[in-house]
Amino acid sequence: MLADTIAKLIEEMLDDAGGALELQRNEMANRLGCVPSQISYVITSRFTPEKGYIIESRRGGGGCIKIVRKQMGSDEYLMHFFYAIGESISEREVLAYLNNLLGNELIGKKTYELIAAATSNSALSDLSPGARDIVRAKIFKHTILALMK
Repeated sequence: MLADTIAKLIEEMLDDAGGALELQRNEMANRLGCVPSQISYVITSRFTPEKGYIIESRRGGGGCIKIVRKQMGSDEYLMHFFYAIGESISEREVLAYLNNLLGNELIGKKTYELIAAATSNSALSDLSPGARDIVRAKIFKHTILALMK
């Protein structure tokens, strides 16, 4: 899939650049034989703050985009997640956060499974969908705080 290829290339470029990268959408699109909007889609969907990235976009001149992979200590990383959660969160968003925490070795597989189960739609099925997301956010925030040292 093209999106996977773009994401892999950006990851490799970030690794080569030490975690901070400026790229031109048009230049990258020409290199990969796609349209610039495909590059934008991959960046906005896969290089998000909850996945540990900071994105800055500058208009004009081919669409320069700066991507920075944040390097944080575990408590700082967890606190970043705590504040990013907000007042409500979907099950899918929780899983994205958990995958990031697991991938950065801040939690183990068992902790991942416990938090995923506690915040799942099935665990919160007695609540309305809107209330589910609010309660899920509270549970997830308290869990994040418990993970901090």
